[in-house]
Amino acid sequence: MSVRELVVLGTSSQVPTRTRSHQAAVLRWDDEVVLFDPGEGTQRQLTLAGVPAASISRICLTHLHGDHCLGLPGVLQRIALDGRQKPVDLYFPEAGQEFVDRLRTSSASGPGPDVREHPVAADGVVDTWPGLVLSARALDHRVPAYGWRLVEPDGRRVLRDRLDATGLAGPEVGRLLREGEVVVDGRTVRVEEVTEPRRGQVFAFVMDTRRCAAAVELCRDADLAVTESTYLRTEAHLAQDYAHLTAADAAGIAAEAGVRRLVLTHYSSRHPDEQVFADEAREVVPGLDVLAVRDLDRVEVPRRR
Repeated sequence: MSVRELVVLGTSSQVPTRTRSHQAAVLRWDDEVVLFDPGEGTQRQLTLAGVPAASISRICLTHLHGDHCLGLPGVLQRIALDGRQKPVDLYFPEAGQEFVDRLRTSSASGPGPDVREHPVAADGVVDTWPGLVLSARALDHRVPAYGWRLVEPDGRRVLRDRLDATGLAGPEVGRLLREGEVVVDGRTVRVEEVTEPRRGQVFAFVMDTRRCAAAVELCRDADLAVTESTYLRTEAHLAQDYAHLTAADAAGIAAEAGVRRLVLTHYSSRHPDEQVFADEAREVVPGLDVLAVRDLDRVEVPRRR
């Protein structure tokens, strides 16, 4: 059975606390294990969360501020130490190439895993994975930053009663889904007769940014969207000065974009109780499905509509 869930590794912003490690999260999506923004301490958080480093297939960096990337060297070394044989794909803003180079050569450790770099310099589709499309949009931060969006292409759902009525079984079902029609006992069965449209799922990851159109488009119709929530409305001046979101901003983005479930993270250390962020989001958008997550929480991607 496929698993689609977010594993929260760290929820702090610039300053870690006794209960919050630096920002980091893993998305488990069927056969893909995607690590987003490995801040300092990510290697240990992976261990505590029970996520094997060798299982990580992709790493996405929104930007190269330290609280979002200083864990990268240790994670790559751990991936190699744990014996991953397949390449790891690394996605990051092209403008941060010099910092990625430094991170990858920051110690005297032996060679790391086989890393395929994908520097991103423009909005649009970045890569196509098995059953997923990765795209990026530039955010409004103090350094070049991109948000990430994963889209599962639309497909079709088999209607079992209709399929059974045709007498199709085994490999013939797969051929019907691939080719669109098959002949059964002299009768042509078309895929539309035994299936219905199935909307693909969407995941969005938006970190350090002011509220902007790109953040909304990244989150458009997302089943699960993860956004930073560094400040509250009473600190809107700080959010503007340092190019971050308030919880109210994040809720507004989610409402405008039609997000099904919103995950808040990346909290300022001045707020020890993360629930104040969820409370503000619900006050702005009543009825919003919003979670102010803690380190090591797990959040399921909502089931299909």
